[in-house]
Amino acid sequence: MSARPAIAPQDFECLVYQVTDHVALIRLDRPERRNALNRRAYDELESAFRAASADLDVRCVVVTGSDPAFCSGEDVKEMMTGEKKAAPPMVRRPPTPAAMAALECDVPVIAAVNGSAVGWGMELALYADIRLASERAQFAELFIRRGLICDVGGLLRLPAIVGPAKAAELLYTGDVIDAHEAARIGLVGEVTAHAELMPTAMALTARIAKNSPLALRYMKEGLRRAGQQNARDTGSWAIETIYKLFETEDHREGVRSFLEKREPVFTGR
Repeated sequence: MSARPAIAPQDFECLVYQVTDHVALIRLDRPERRNALNRRAYDELESAFRAASADLDVRCVVVTGSDPAFCSGEDVKEMMTGEKKAAPPMVRRPPTPAAMAALECDVPVIAAVNGSAVGWGMELALYADIRLASERAQFAELFIRRGLICDVGGLLRLPAIVGPAKAAELLYTGDVIDAHEAARIGLVGEVTAHAELMPTAMALTARIAKNSPLALRYMKEGLRRAGQQNARDTGSWAIETIYKLFETEDHREGVRSFLEKREPVFTGR
């Protein structure tokens, strides 16, 4: 858990958080940046999932984005400029707090993917128990194209969902897939017309939320135990590696090429 103080939902600037009929809605709300994540958005995501877990009235969570995107990953201009990341020295870096808050959420989490879910946006979708997609959705683990590795979602959750070989293909290439391909490989459970995505997601949450709240929490814990992998250890290794890669010329080239809208030319330095 993060050592930073939680942000109260009423103070959110980058997210909308509301609880209705035992369902917590978490909606990324930076549409002008395609819901890209800056530091504040990461902190709010962590706080939102922790708030949902702590609220005994909440029986299910839906995470989505304000159109036109689900989440386009990190805000490159703010967070991935390739400049040195100031961080205190530590023997072992903790995993991404927002990732752990999502993975450790005590109630079922549904991702309603309404548009592009790329980079950390795909990671966020992977942290959900169930993924539904609009016909406009796209998915990509773009980290390799920025000279980086993915977070814990791509390393642990993606192989468990689509199989090790397909996960390796998506991670090694950074290829973009559409909603129907995502459904074909089992990444999403259902593809809907765009206008039907949220009604479909809310209908599913209503079926879940009518069940025993205690049994739901224990069922979630049972599934977590059945697929037990050490997410904190893997997450710590991933963040340690990402910090090392931030220092490379390949990462700087990956970011420059993105900003300049061209293919990167990597040199292995």
